[in-house]
Amino acid sequence: MLTIWGRLNSHNVKKVAWFAEEAGLRYVRHDVGGQFGMGPDYIVRNPNALIPTIEDDGVVLWESNAILRYLAAAHAPAFWPDSVAARAQADKWMDWQFSYADAQRDAFIQLIRKASPDRDHTVIAKSVKACANLLTVLDMALSRQAWLSGDTFGIGDIPMGVYAHTWFTLDIDRPPFDHVRNWYERLRERPGFHSTVAIALT
Repeated sequence: MLTIWGRLNSHNVKKVAWFAEEAGLRYVRHDVGGQFGMGPDYIVRNPNALIPTIEDDGVVLWESNAILRYLAAAHAPAFWPDSVAARAQADKWMDWQFSYADAQRDAFIQLIRKASPDRDHTVIAKSVKACANLLTVLDMALSRQAWLSGDTFGIGDIPMGVYAHTWFTLDIDRPPFDHVRNWYERLRERPGFHSTVAIALT
């Protein structure tokens, strides 16, 4: 059985748990990181002291998007098309998500992790603007195709889908981005999204 280590209020852990649900994988998840800490056994598995980490039939792996690719290739062929070109189209959005995560980090920290009197609204505004600049690119792409993975939901939609949930949940003024909003609403209809992603931001 697949084992996932990591607290579910982590963006990167959400990705892996959501994919496991979408792929119908049997798994057990252990809370690690943040308020749960990390024991020495965990550090042996992941010397970076980051989350998530998985173990699957003796394979120990960290880095969330690498985990998604591994799980798709090993267990979920519907998410790992034979076409190298098709995989690459989804793959580019998985890597692009890291740039977006950097842009959103400050707004998330200021609005979720800090008490209201301690928030720096200049930092928040700068972070929101950086996100909006990137989401213009995403909105344009989704005006031409239904999903980041192509014509159907796939592995390329999961990483950015997790961050889109935060974008639409944060208490900020945001541009409309109609195509991103439509895509996000369709993600919200997926049962795996509700059980792993649509939880309280903390």
